[in-house]
Amino acid sequence: MAEGSRFRVVVFASGGGSNFQTLIDRFADDPGVTVAGLVASRPEAGAIERARRAGIPVAVASEAAAGAEEEWLRGALEGFGADLIVLAGYLKLIPAGVVRAWWGRIVNVHPALLPAFGGEGMYGGRVHRAVVDRGARVTGVTVHFVDEAYDRGPIIAQWPVPVLEGDEPGDVAARVLRAEHRLLPDVVAAIANGDVELGADGRVVWKGRLFAGDAFVVDRVADDG
Repeated sequence: MAEGSRFRVVVFASGGGSNFQTLIDRFADDPGVTVAGLVASRPEAGAIERARRAGIPVAVASEAAAGAEEEWLRGALEGFGADLIVLAGYLKLIPAGVVRAWWGRIVNVHPALLPAFGGEGMYGGRVHRAVVDRGARVTGVTVHFVDEAYDRGPIIAQWPVPVLEGDEPGDVAARVLRAEHRLLPDVVAAIANGDVELGADGRVVWKGRLFAGDAFVVDRVADDG
């Protein structure tokens, strides 16, 4: 990123894009950060309409020629001038060449506390159903750097969410989504501000704090109701 220019965030989404919307809202008036583009996995993704309302350019991954997705993604990201890629409900595996090219500059938000309830096929309602069926008492949100496998990269931040007696998967999903909407924008802001990065040894390096004080778990979960 050139000195004095805005930090450019590109979001990948496959569904309705509520996390995408939180980033649009968070950085709408930020002089240093802009949501510069959306990559949608399919033309029916609800996130596309959110992008259009906000005047954010869109690229649709299904338009890539067969066998040329990596090249297509590289072109889209270069066209958007991406400094950071945020996977927000994006259900496709990112090609290894793209991961290598943007190493330490791709993050994903996952609706559970990794490494639990993660991996291929574990997304959305499937995660929350597995949490309830397993009898877990705590779930949550993980934001992590992306490597070549699903949900495996270095963890940046996590936020615990209680699973209450009698909860159905939909109850857990709603509670976790509220936590996603708070945690993800904070992590993106921290990366944009240089407060966190992926070190050369593959470990996450925090130079600042994501939250003020040390009791954010108690404070935030209590506030979530």
